[in-house]
Amino acid sequence: MTDNTQTKPDNYADVKAGRAERLVTLHSAMKDRILVLDGAMGSLIQSYGLEEADFKGEIFAGLPQDLKGNNDLIGLTRPELLQEIIGKYLEAGADIIETNTFSATSIAQADYGLEDYAYQINRATAEASRAACDAWTAKDPSKPRFVTGVLGPTNKTASISPDVNDPGFRDITYDALVEVYSEAVRGLIDGGADMLLVETIFDTLNARAALFAIDQVCEAYGEKLPIMISGTISDLSGRLLSGQTAEAFWFSVMHARPLSIGLNCALGPKELRQYVAALSNVADCAISAHPNAGLPNEFGGYDLTPDDMAAAIGEWAQSGLLNIVGGCCGTTPDHIRAIAAVVDGVTPRTIPSNQEKQVA
Repeated sequence: MTDNTQTKPDNYADVKAGRAERLVTLHSAMKDRILVLDGAMGSLIQSYGLEEADFKGEIFAGLPQDLKGNNDLIGLTRPELLQEIIGKYLEAGADIIETNTFSATSIAQADYGLEDYAYQINRATAEASRAACDAWTAKDPSKPRFVTGVLGPTNKTASISPDVNDPGFRDITYDALVEVYSEAVRGLIDGGADMLLVETIFDTLNARAALFAIDQVCEAYGEKLPIMISGTISDLSGRLLSGQTAEAFWFSVMHARPLSIGLNCALGPKELRQYVAALSNVADCAISAHPNAGLPNEFGGYDLTPDDMAAAIGEWAQSGLLNIVGGCCGTTPDHIRAIAAVVDGVTPRTIPSNQEKQVA
């Protein structure tokens, strides 16, 4: 079993210095072009047909419980495989790699009995992502690659009762979420993430707990990492599951002064466009989007081809809506390649000042 202590790496000073240097490059790049995020990770992992031994590796070989399907584990047990998958997205043109840590909180890992290893999973995955990005940057220094550390929404909600017969009940508290997110943030920072992405937000209170955790950890570390925030419009009502419109969502998180605000998951580009436009109208930071490859079909798959996605995203870019764009569920390296090609050379959205914002 691996050591599950939560201590900074011995080379943390180098990690911190490298991050500071890359962030200067990041801000410069964002002024010049639309940056490209990667696509879906889970489907690529599944394509390898991994078995129980792959997920357990040597580290968890002695555990009695099944770990197959715990995709977040491969950064710890199969880092070479994770780097291979990341390389496919980097080869396709991605500028920013999202760490494969969507469910790497102690809350989510409790489903597998690995709640004590959340820090290690986040750190190891960030380290593997950093190594892959550094290798590709070394190949072509004119196209630097960046790592954003993913904080998923967890499988708990602080705003909504899980019991329809007891609407006042909550199975998680704000303080508990802050503690859980703080552990994950430390791992991502220690592993070399350049920025942090609070994504697939269905409950803004959960997101605010994550943002508070980031602020606390960064203050303790003496660093200020850029924050990306990405919500999820749950259906065609145009609202998050916790009830907010896209504009209300922005006003609830703008205090964090994020690098970007955006939307991902649930909807395809056709359905998501109006909500991305709504955010662009009110936000005085960069706009990001990584939609699904359409709405799921009757088999749970996604039908939009790379050309379909590129056509939609190209219109968004030409309309001045985007600073950062990629793909979520159903997207592949081919989708990202097509998206990267269609936004290449397109001027990124101009970020307005507070005085220039229009409040819808």
